[in-house]
Amino acid sequence: MNLARLDLNLVVALRALLEERNVTHAGQRVGLSQPAMSAALARLRRHFDDDLLARVGGHYELTALGQVLLDRTSTAYDVLERLFSSQADFDPAKEEREFRLVASDYAVAVFGTELARVVHEEAPGIRLRFTQAPPTAVDDTATLLSATDGLLMPHGVISDFPATDLYDDRWVFLVAQDHPSVEDRLTRRDLARLPWVTYQRTYDAPAVRQLGMLGIEPCVEVSVDSFQLLPLMIAGTRRLALIQARLARMLTPIAAVRVVEPPYEAVPLREALWWHPVHTHDAAHIWLRGTAARVGARLPRMDEE
Repeated sequence: MNLARLDLNLVVALRALLEERNVTHAGQRVGLSQPAMSAALARLRRHFDDDLLARVGGHYELTALGQVLLDRTSTAYDVLERLFSSQADFDPAKEEREFRLVASDYAVAVFGTELARVVHEEAPGIRLRFTQAPPTAVDDTATLLSATDGLLMPHGVISDFPATDLYDDRWVFLVAQDHPSVEDRLTRRDLARLPWVTYQRTYDAPAVRQLGMLGIEPCVEVSVDSFQLLPLMIAGTRRLALIQARLARMLTPIAAVRVVEPPYEAVPLREALWWHPVHTHDAAHIWLRGTAARVGARLPRMDEE
């Protein structure tokens, strides 16, 4: 493929056509006349040797290839947009832009709130948008990172991308305050016999993989996509949940739950900011990463809380 022969404006047209599935609406979206958008569609059809949009009755539907290209085109558009918005210099006090960060609600609660406060004070024109990390984040990390400014995730889940460490945490268990069979401590037998509440895909977390190495297979009764829902699913039940200590201390006042230490030496948790290499030398991203590292360093140490 000779990229020099391609008109990158076709990426804009392709995305609009695939998402709108209507030539007129796609043209209005990108500021092209209906004839100009029809000409772009014709060029795209010749390039891909596929109709992309097939008329069905009174409307258009995507062909099989068009459906494949839908997500890829959106990702390519985001990469190009970020590539050509790269800056040699960045003045946070004067710039206006938005940074998009993918993170769990845990990372936003423990770290993101403080990052937002510092950015508000030091860079009033900068906006932060936090997006929930999807369960598939570990399956196609490159695509995810190419379409965003960074991913907040602990070490041990993904690798092979640049990252800057933010802060340390540790794993603890939550149980109901009036749990009928757990007093001041848990046993390994408790972990195997009691029902669990887990966050999304538990097997991605090193702490849960550690349980497998210890011969403990969690009996998952409830799975949620928010760490902050765990206490509500624990209160008044026999369930237990593995949760980060920093977040547990924030959440125990909202539900009738208590923290219990693991009956083994749990692997440590080190949260990091991961990014796509395309951002490494961008001045705006250098500022973002430096600010994030500074905020993380200011969080109280676990032995000081």
